[in-house]
Amino acid sequence: MANVELIIQNGNKIQQCVVEEGVTWETQRRKAAGKLTFTVLKDEALGFQEGNPVIFKYNGNKIFYGFVFTKERQNNDKIKVTAYDQLRYLKNKDTYVFTNKSAVQILKTIAADFNLNFVSADDTKYYIPTLTADNKELFEIIQMALDETTANTGEVFVLYDEFGKLILNNMKDMRLNILIDEETGESFNYTTSIDNETYNKIKLVYEDKKNGKREIYIAQDTNNINKWGVLQYFETIQESANGKLKADTLLKQFNRKSRKLSVNKVFGDVRVRGGSVLPVALYLGDITVANYMVVESVKHTFNESSHTMDLQLIGGEFIA
Repeated sequence: MANVELIIQNGNKIQQCVVEEGVTWETQRRKAAGKLTFTVLKDEALGFQEGNPVIFKYNGNKIFYGFVFTKERQNNDKIKVTAYDQLRYLKNKDTYVFTNKSAVQILKTIAADFNLNFVSADDTKYYIPTLTADNKELFEIIQMALDETTANTGEVFVLYDEFGKLILNNMKDMRLNILIDEETGESFNYTTSIDNETYNKIKLVYEDKKNGKREIYIAQDTNNINKWGVLQYFETIQESANGKLKADTLLKQFNRKSRKLSVNKVFGDVRVRGGSVLPVALYLGDITVANYMVVESVKHTFNESSHTMDLQLIGGEFIA
């Protein structure tokens, strides 16, 4: 495919591969590596191994830098390859104890320990009193730090790999002016629910062992409790100083229906990744979607004459 440039480096040997139609690149907003899937046509000169670097460009745009993880032979002349970016190494497990560290500092420590190329981060500002993780995936440890930051500040951050460089961005800076409407997608599916990650009552408890006291912080929405019943979030916190603020912030974050929208075969744009924020305007029969939504996951499919995206979007306010 003339628009596709796919290179595999095996030692000192750099190979530009002939690939079949349908190269796919998938990213998610949290706790997942970027994934590139493609099928190469085997010839006498082609030779590569698991762990070899992979570079993928489309129309000259730098899309993916990662490493071969899986080779699947198909007949004698084709090899299906799965490659991941460096976020894949965050599936390793380890044990850490952090005291009074920000999410950025935690991420820098983990990246250094596992030889990851972490180059840029927005200031997360909040310093986590204590974060203890025993035999947990690095993905989970980092997400614990980011979730704790969000719970105390209301700010959401996204970690991603941009062509071999790890970047931590505030999601509010990831807006793109790419309108999703009835004409951009082939089909859609829309779901609302209060069954998962919806809470109208927040209860936080601080155990003051020194003074033998227990401090309780509650934030709740009586109107939504009357509509949905009590949906309670409970957590034991490490410090009392910001207990009320954290309870209020969590209520603001979770006191709403979860809203999910999947749109298939959208005209592709290589800037869109998990964590991107897109304007959506769709008429869904009884509801009109008219707001920004977050890309929870996206699958890009690259062909010689087309580039499409399958999008999973969350959040956003809807007009009934």
